[in-house]
Amino acid sequence: MPAIVIETNQTPFNTVDVDPVDLDIIENALRSARVEMDAVLFRTAMSPGIREQHDEFPLIANRDGKMVVGQFGAFIHTFLQNYDGEIEEGDVFLTNDPYSCDGAVSHTPDWLVLMPIYKEGRVIGWAAMFGHMTDSGGRVPGSMPTDAQQIYEEGIIIPPLKLYTKGVLQSDILNLILHNCRMAQWNKSDLNSLIAGCRLAATRVTELSTRFGDDVYFSALNELLDRTKRAVGELILANIPEEKQSFEDWVCDDGMGMGPYRIACSMWREGEKLIMDFGGTDPQSAGAINFYCNEEMMKMYCGVFMIYLADPQILFNDGFYDLMEFRIPKGSLLAPQKPAALSGRTHALSRVVDVLNGLFGQGNPDYLCAAGFSASPHFFFSGHNEHGEWFQQYQIGFGGIAGKPSGDGADGHAMWPDFTNVPNEFVEAMYPLRIETYAAIADTGGAGLHRGGNGVHTGYRFLRAGQVSIHDDRWLTHPWGVKGGLPGARSSKILERADGTRSVLPSKCDRIKVVPGDILQFRTWGGGGWGDPFERAAELVLDDVEGGLVTAEGARRYGVVIEESDGDYGVDAAATETLREELREARGSDIPLFDKGGDLADLIARCEQDTGLAPPAPPVFPDWVDKGEAAQ
Repeated sequence: MPAIVIETNQTPFNTVDVDPVDLDIIENALRSARVEMDAVLFRTAMSPGIREQHDEFPLIANRDGKMVVGQFGAFIHTFLQNYDGEIEEGDVFLTNDPYSCDGAVSHTPDWLVLMPIYKEGRVIGWAAMFGHMTDSGGRVPGSMPTDAQQIYEEGIIIPPLKLYTKGVLQSDILNLILHNCRMAQWNKSDLNSLIAGCRLAATRVTELSTRFGDDVYFSALNELLDRTKRAVGELILANIPEEKQSFEDWVCDDGMGMGPYRIACSMWREGEKLIMDFGGTDPQSAGAINFYCNEEMMKMYCGVFMIYLADPQILFNDGFYDLMEFRIPKGSLLAPQKPAALSGRTHALSRVVDVLNGLFGQGNPDYLCAAGFSASPHFFFSGHNEHGEWFQQYQIGFGGIAGKPSGDGADGHAMWPDFTNVPNEFVEAMYPLRIETYAAIADTGGAGLHRGGNGVHTGYRFLRAGQVSIHDDRWLTHPWGVKGGLPGARSSKILERADGTRSVLPSKCDRIKVVPGDILQFRTWGGGGWGDPFERAAELVLDDVEGGLVTAEGARRYGVVIEESDGDYGVDAAATETLREELREARGSDIPLFDKGGDLADLIARCEQDTGLAPPAPPVFPDWVDKGEAAQ
């Protein structure tokens, strides 16, 4: 059994009534503390992935480990269930092992710091923060090998351990960990920054508890959790039908030449509870695209989806988790068995978000969004600079966001809403390359009443020899459109050599050698369109053409005829009306709810013609896996 937290002061908390004004102050103070955690991290971390890109996630929890403010919950509750040692004042815990924390972090580059918050000898809360390290060892720079078959190939694996014991740093442990990392100085700085963020949270929590009293603070946190539970409960009752809704989508390939991999889910309501059943999802991959899906994390995705659509002012926390039940088959792509590789889990994770879009909208059209959170493109470049020093770049790219009921999808944005791009000037100053192209790709967003966001074209010209790794998806399947909206364009990666040769690269590849003068054309996917494109105002299409987001030829997908004269654009109203009548007649009145750009068999059959890449081979699932309920 896990050890119980040691408390020198055993006085229990009492539940008391909390004045609404005090509750509001405590809520906003915690929100501010969470923002302060970010600020501390961004100002002290060294790696661009955290400092500039903001690839990190903080939280503040109550004494039971339930997140009250933050982005990801469930770490601490899961940790308390699985940790079998003593927990004492001054302890700071560290782990990056998904298999030791039920997927609370889902691949080894994510290092998670946990810290109990003590006041007068008893625990009054928890702080936690994790960030993506530029490198944690393993077989390729960046620690995310696309061809890994076991987690042991993906860098050092840190079980839950005390980095600080009663406030004392365990230097030998830290040195051992850093000795396995290519960018040890960055890792050390980033790790210290995560700890500093947690300590800042501890200071703010202690100040609040002192100001209002322990019992009021304890009761206020419970009320904030209960309030979110009531709000999400009402959303479930109002928007989730009892009739089962089903949807499926596909991860295009596994980086080892096999695919596609199905993710299937059914959703319905039983009383007040939302049920999500991933039965029918493919067994785990022999490659690295497995996503160890923490069930609490999945509840977080669903809660965020409903809260942001209904009322973003609702405080997101863990209070509603017992209103949801997730059924994920053991041995499936979303519940892989150790030692399955996990470093490429982002593709399945983002595909799950698209599946949720497809599910929620079937029962309530106001929730129906197209596909567009379809991947999290990663780019890695490493080698030695002119001084013989090792450099290593890790960067997340941006694609087109889905068209939605409220309007167009954003052009060039991450699936993670709080991420930012790394400025090109910073990239060029840090690494031996130049950004020759950085632009939205016109016409890649699916046409619709609300247009899907365009993908991004980044042209990297390499100034030093090195090697490149790429992680992306949606090169075979399209981000689908809805309610008459057209699908978004697929991604592509083209390497133009200095000697004039040109090759299409797979969306997942490692160890691609580059030399000075080579250019990588890195093009991401566009978001699917929402609604009938022939209903989009011609003036909006004209605005998109003038802004370079849609071409004059692409405007015809909306049935809009654009005229150009001396660089000025205008709408030919009569020709537009005629074209729209012709296109409506050719389409017919039977408009499908989803447009995936063709069925899967057709996409595979046309794969090489459309993409320049050979179609993936049917998956061969690991024979040692006890597939349990996973699809056979």
